[in-house]
Amino acid sequence: MKIAVIYNRESQKVINLFGVSNREKYGLAAIQRIVNALKRNGHQVVALEGDKDLIDNLEEFMPRALKGERPGMAFNLSYGIQGQARYTHVPGILEMVGVPYVGSGPLAHSLALDKVVAKMIFVQNGLPTPKFAVLKGPGFAMPDLDFPIIVKPKNEAVSFGIKIVNTEEELRDAAQAIFDEFGQDVLAESYIEGREINVGLLGNGAQVEAFRPAELVFPSQGPKIYTMEDKKQQSGRKIDVVCPAPIDDATEQKAIAIAKGAFEALGCYDCARVDMRMDAEGNLYILEINSLPSLGEHGSYVAAAEAMGMSFPVLTNRLVEVASARYFGTPHPPQLTKRIKDPAEGIFAYLTERRDQLEKRVESWTDVSSRSDDAVGIRVAADRLDETLTDIGLRQVREFTDHRDVWTWEGSRGTHGGTVLITHLDVPVNPGLGAERFRRDPEWLYGEGIGTSRAPLAQLEFSLRALKHVRKLARSRIGVICYTDEGRDCEESAEIISKACAGASRAILLNPGISGDCVIHSRRGQRRYRLVVEGKSLRLGEATRSPEVMRVLYKKLDAATALSNRRNRIGISAVDIKTEAFPRRLPHRVQVVLQVSYPTIGDAEETERKLKALFKGSGVKWNLLRLSDRPPMVSDQLNTALYNDVKMTADAWDIPLSTDSSLWPSAAGLVLPPTPVLCGMGPVARSLHTSQESVSRISLVQRSLLLAQFLLNITETS
Repeated sequence: MKIAVIYNRESQKVINLFGVSNREKYGLAAIQRIVNALKRNGHQVVALEGDKDLIDNLEEFMPRALKGERPGMAFNLSYGIQGQARYTHVPGILEMVGVPYVGSGPLAHSLALDKVVAKMIFVQNGLPTPKFAVLKGPGFAMPDLDFPIIVKPKNEAVSFGIKIVNTEEELRDAAQAIFDEFGQDVLAESYIEGREINVGLLGNGAQVEAFRPAELVFPSQGPKIYTMEDKKQQSGRKIDVVCPAPIDDATEQKAIAIAKGAFEALGCYDCARVDMRMDAEGNLYILEINSLPSLGEHGSYVAAAEAMGMSFPVLTNRLVEVASARYFGTPHPPQLTKRIKDPAEGIFAYLTERRDQLEKRVESWTDVSSRSDDAVGIRVAADRLDETLTDIGLRQVREFTDHRDVWTWEGSRGTHGGTVLITHLDVPVNPGLGAERFRRDPEWLYGEGIGTSRAPLAQLEFSLRALKHVRKLARSRIGVICYTDEGRDCEESAEIISKACAGASRAILLNPGISGDCVIHSRRGQRRYRLVVEGKSLRLGEATRSPEVMRVLYKKLDAATALSNRRNRIGISAVDIKTEAFPRRLPHRVQVVLQVSYPTIGDAEETERKLKALFKGSGVKWNLLRLSDRPPMVSDQLNTALYNDVKMTADAWDIPLSTDSSLWPSAAGLVLPPTPVLCGMGPVARSLHTSQESVSRISLVQRSLLLAQFLLNITETS
């Protein structure tokens, strides 16, 4: 499970500094101790400041959860930064954004922090508490309380401002100090001479557990109360914690019953510590309830847990367990993958527990430059992929590997009758664009080629590793084709790709999915032509019967684009024009790159005949040369059946999936019948080939899970 340990220490990231500032802080060592304890139990943990950046940081750390995957949880240690009811600030934010968390909610914290309201609730519920009065400002009437009296701020914790007074003068001086320093009312209550007992609580409802009562033993010098100076070890004296407290069984059970009653009365969750005083007759009185008990190494809550046989890591993870029970209805966190026998569940656990690693792999691939025109970068990327797939257990297929434009790997059982996964290593990008570094926001990952190539490469690796983890990869008939000339229209790799897929039962292309969580069932083909037009070199305004090359060309191009037919799905356009001219002369030679989009090979041939018939005559020389041809991916019954199989897997895991067609070609058109093919199985991406190219974070893990589960289903049924 992903757990964010939220604390307040140094950050003052607020819009304005306003109100009373927090004085309670966890030490860095204590925070790290908690983080380490959670990590030891297999959780993914990060420590975050509870400031105004908290929501953004949580969104980044906890992307949306899959079906069956628990959302991340917050381990709340936050005392707040400033203002009133500071304990409620972070829980309120977590409630608003929908993040489960360890500890009490805003209501219980606000009640516990307001000592007067808490004592009123204790009285209403028949729970013993010392007599008290509220002093509302200088000049207050003397309360009807016998000395000695304890005074403390009405809305503070951890013994801030606490003092024992014995006379009216001391009372007024102590109260005035609180008015001045804290700007709030003063709680005055009868001082109970006796022993200080506290009871730690862990759990919820009828299952709430109480630790053995602990006693704070005060030295002979100084007041018999636990001051802030004592807690900070600045008082010069040592307060011992004795657990279990040396009290008889009846008193112990009475203390536990009172503590549970206070816990229930304020509506606390998961954990709390109830502080009491016991007089000479054995009567117990609630002083306060700490709804956010310290997990510091020397705190009485931790000491009481250790006396119960719970080490600090056990206590820390038990807090997560009881919060999980409250939110998810189960007392235990998910089992570790090594205990899971069902392969499908094992794959699910493997991938969801490694979401951070999956995104880090995308980042590491994004840092590798392998643009389509970078032969050295492509070779570095190919060597890296070869090392990865070899480590997984695949081997290179020499017959279908040329070590330049295409590499092919397969498992121990080959690919005949199996599945071929296809992706590409090169990043088609405008050479004029600067490199885009990896970055993330709560929903998207950004970087050069991240959607077209980098995320699919990470998806490929983790899906295969998940299969290997559940010991199904060796039984699978799986192959991988990775080509490096996507930016050159697969001119060199086309033949090898077609041959490598010939014996397979299906081919799946990890091209990016498109908006709407769609995969691609059909794609148009595309041909590129170079048209060269040559005529005489003319001066502007020259009297001649020879035609101007540009005027003739424009008319012909207008006629060519008029051949486009939306109904017949034919599109024709000039995408690049370059002219040649002598100084002070009109262009005499023009090169044009034409692009033709078509649905079938027959349509492409017919369109080419029309273009050849069009581009001739008119007093100039014409030369039309086909540069590349990317065949269409035609929707047929075999492809539809393959999509339906994948869709069944997606539905079983509640992964959104639909299908659409695309105007752009892909290597799917190189997979020849009767091998069925499905395209767009990579993570959903947007703004491809631009500086804003990005891939959906939730789709990255969804599509990795979908691919792995589909391959598992194929293996199990073959």
